Amino acid sequence: MSSLYSFLDTPSLIIDLDQTKRNIKMMQKKADNYGMDLIPHTKTHKMPYFAKMQIKEGAKGIAVAKIGEAEVMAEHGIENIFIANEIVGISKYKRIKSLHKKIDISVGVDNRVQIDQIEKVFKNSNSPLEVLIEYEVGENRSGVITDEQLSELVNYIKEKKKVKLRGIFSHEGHTYKAKNRNIAKELAEKSYRKTIRAANIIREIGIDIDTISVGATPSVMNGAYVEGITDFRVGTYIFMDMGQAGAIDSFERCAATVLATVISKPTEDRVVLDAGAKALVPQNRDSGICATNGFGYVKNSDNVYVNRLFDEHGVINDKKFQNEVSIGEKVEIIPAHICPTVNLYDEAQIVSEGKLVKTVPILARGKIE
Repeated sequence: MSSLYSFLDTPSLIIDLDQTKRNIKMMQKKADNYGMDLIPHTKTHKMPYFAKMQIKEGAKGIAVAKIGEAEVMAEHGIENIFIANEIVGISKYKRIKSLHKKIDISVGVDNRVQIDQIEKVFKNSNSPLEVLIEYEVGENRSGVITDEQLSELVNYIKEKKKVKLRGIFSHEGHTYKAKNRNIAKELAEKSYRKTIRAANIIREIGIDIDTISVGATPSVMNGAYVEGITDFRVGTYIFMDMGQAGAIDSFERCAATVLATVISKPTEDRVVLDAGAKALVPQNRDSGICATNGFGYVKNSDNVYVNRLFDEHGVINDKKFQNEVSIGEKVEIIPAHICPTVNLYDEAQIVSEGKLVKTVPILARGKIE
């Protein structure tokens, strides 16, 4: 039960380099086989180290969630970045304008306010800012919903001089709550068809877009695909996590763990770890193929989960496990959700076959503006 990496201090974020490389190759191969581009969403790992690894394998650029992430990636040599999010604020577009002078950058939009702000900030720019309209396909988050909203926004953009409509994107995040893997695939493919239909509406208005971007790890992992999509925009696949393991019914692709020390065994069925809510996020999903039982899974265990989180303490209630581990022993926890977990750490310990390969700073950690 004790980790191969017990020589590391705790809590530590551990990344298995070999499994990470296998995951990168696997997803790139999926995209290549479909004749599509892969645009990895780096909000999962937040490290230029891994972004460069993905691009070297064949990715055509990256997606990020925030300008701060884009700035970090650009500073470290990434030259094609899509901010897959609605950016609002004059000060923010001034930062994007600075990036626009150096790299190929585009942003997501779903409203007139954004378009007006871009037009204002880029007034004296030599070239327009490229945008992709977000289309809502079932997650009930951001994005235009009706044909009327879409057509109105497309026509509004068409009138502008400093905004260029490059394409459309969607996120089939509702597949996380699908009852089974087949339903997840069906929901995704329905979402892809909606997105292609929206792209055709844009083309009928007279704008020749070249990008139709989709993606969510559980649906893509389960084979969702529709001809006409130009790129997969996925992120969690690089490390996977407890929720994604549920989506493919296997923990074997999980490359990231949190190393924790057993610090107390106060009752016959309680084990306390030194990894609490500041080391493992208090977040889980209550239904669907990505449902999580607790806040982390003890790697290589017999269904042992972290049941409760306090600021500095993780609690496991399992009598058999209590008998198997000793105070001072170190175990690895596969997080319920890896993306926000990575954001808790300053650095990641990159390991391979029982050895520490290197320590990599998580340079985009906390870059949420």
